[in-house]
Amino acid sequence: MLALLLAMVAMALGPAPGAAAEGDAGWWNPTARPAPDSQINVTGEPFKGTDAKGQVRGFVDAHDHIMSNEGFGGRLICGKAFSDQGVADALKDCPEHYPDGSLAIFDFITKGGDGKHDPNGWPTFKDWPAHDSLTHQQNYYAWIERAWRGGQRVLVNDLVTNGVICSVYFFKDRGCDEMTAIRLEAQKTYDMQAFVDKMYGGPGKGWFRIVTDSAQAREVIQQGKLAVVLGVETSEPFGCKQILDVSQCSKQDIDRGLDELYRLGVRSMFLCHKFDNALCGVRFDEGALGTAINVGQFLSTGTFWKTEQCTGPQHDNPIGLAPAPQAQKELPAGVAVPSYAADAQCNARGLTDLGEYAVRGMMKRKMMLEVDHMSVKAAGRAFDILESESYPGVISSHSWMDLGWTERLYKLGGFAAQYMNGAEGFSGEAARTKALRDKYQVGYGYGTDMNGVGGWPGPRGADTPNPVKYPFRSTDGGSLIDRQTTGQRTWDLNTDGAAHYGLVPDWIEDIRLVGGQGVVDDLFKGAESYLRTWGASEQHKAGVNLAAGAPASASSAEWNPFISYAPGRAVDGDTGTRWASDWNDDQWLRIDLGSPGVVKRVTLDWERAYGKSYRIEVSTDDVNWQTVWSTTTGDGGLDTARFAGVPARYVRVHGAGRGTQWGYSLHEVGVYSS
Repeated sequence: MLALLLAMVAMALGPAPGAAAEGDAGWWNPTARPAPDSQINVTGEPFKGTDAKGQVRGFVDAHDHIMSNEGFGGRLICGKAFSDQGVADALKDCPEHYPDGSLAIFDFITKGGDGKHDPNGWPTFKDWPAHDSLTHQQNYYAWIERAWRGGQRVLVNDLVTNGVICSVYFFKDRGCDEMTAIRLEAQKTYDMQAFVDKMYGGPGKGWFRIVTDSAQAREVIQQGKLAVVLGVETSEPFGCKQILDVSQCSKQDIDRGLDELYRLGVRSMFLCHKFDNALCGVRFDEGALGTAINVGQFLSTGTFWKTEQCTGPQHDNPIGLAPAPQAQKELPAGVAVPSYAADAQCNARGLTDLGEYAVRGMMKRKMMLEVDHMSVKAAGRAFDILESESYPGVISSHSWMDLGWTERLYKLGGFAAQYMNGAEGFSGEAARTKALRDKYQVGYGYGTDMNGVGGWPGPRGADTPNPVKYPFRSTDGGSLIDRQTTGQRTWDLNTDGAAHYGLVPDWIEDIRLVGGQGVVDDLFKGAESYLRTWGASEQHKAGVNLAAGAPASASSAEWNPFISYAPGRAVDGDTGTRWASDWNDDQWLRIDLGSPGVVKRVTLDWERAYGKSYRIEVSTDDVNWQTVWSTTTGDGGLDTARFAGVPARYVRVHGAGRGTQWGYSLHEVGVYSS
């Protein structure tokens, strides 16, 4: 079992008198902070309101895991985000780690060495939290409070677990059902809100506010508080596991699951994570780690990852051929990890039919889709669906999306954030996408992934030529931020790195010193951009398909004595039927909309026989035709043609060059005026 744990390594996953030292009493300071407790070490009133343009200000963490200690069987992440029994209870190690960490199995696997450490948290914190200690609580409520005081205004709390890690880990105090863990983590987040409220005098008075729509988030930020959004990142949502490529869930399971998550307050989610499931294929992990997780995939699903050559410039992470001997020992006799061709860097598994159903179900519920961790084949199809409906609710929250999709995301109206890398790396990646942010006038975000078993920025060193100098001013200039102290330990970003969530403001100051004020300015616009994406998703209205059921004709229709491929099959609303032409290049499908109207968008859901070169033509009289859109690089799938609005009664898809040896074949054609 210890060997199998290696396969899971990358899964994601002060005292009352001191309160007076934080500054004069104000709405931002509680009336009854527990004693003893952590210090905040920030003075000054948190900024309220909006800028001169009516836009909210502040940072957004698009990917955090406050309650992951409640997932994975309850003993993988040691410590709690809060406790009614106080800091000494909240910030204590797992019982099996005492007295010297000898049984800190997961700590040993993730950090290396022998896993030994001083298990004492409060009040000494000798060995944890630390930037490279991945199994100890980093999201204590007072540390999140410090990040809010330092300028953060939106936090996405991704409810997270993994049934396979839970099942193979030695220590647990509860079952491994993923949805049970998600429900518990959601409830604990609401409990934390009540815990903070109690300090401030009652319900609704605290700074930690769970929000369920963008208007509510803006109101919370207007008050100067932190808007907390619930998301989900798990490997088998709704029980959608696959075993030997057979789905273990149904459309009804997906609908029930989405409805339940929505009732819990969840507004964004991943459909797959680390393992291929019944909804989509995943973006690989690399090297020995990828080999180890591939073993875990086999033990969970009965199949290894399957690769193929990529059809476009985007690609998944290369699996590599590096062995992971200890993990491979867990495979049954006679079973071996397959080898992979170096030029096949894409997961052969994309978005399944159930996955497409889930994407459309999220759109109906105005939820935002997280595309990180999706294979490029799955993400590409997800983008196709979103584009076909002009749906803006797409998020890349922590650098697991191929950068080649970035403009496609921004063009839809989506939001992107970068993993909490070190200041140099973060600034460098921010520079690579700066031109696109300027083009689409969007802000930037970060995904801390705290408690997600991923690792965080290490120290740049006390002798770095441009260290963080304490105290420093917050980005808005209204708060003074000093070194953070909890119990007997004081952290300094220069020498400790990003050890816990309270060091987020220090890390942002480090980015300013390394990458320049421009990077921080983009980050400070992040909350507004995130809320624009969310708000546009809520306001989205599905377009009326003017072609639905309309009369259709074609240059030809493939004959079959058993199945009809007539032109009307492409406008009958059934994706299981299709129009198919004869097998030559010059073919067309014509749709009569019945009366003239404005046309701006045409969607084409191709069967395997697709058009590589084709054009969209319109006419008001069925005699004079105008080309409004064309391509010579079609690649099949779901295409969306957008163009300036034109009056039309007739719309024609005119093929000029086939993408296969067959003719042209369309499951559905949609025509829209918006």
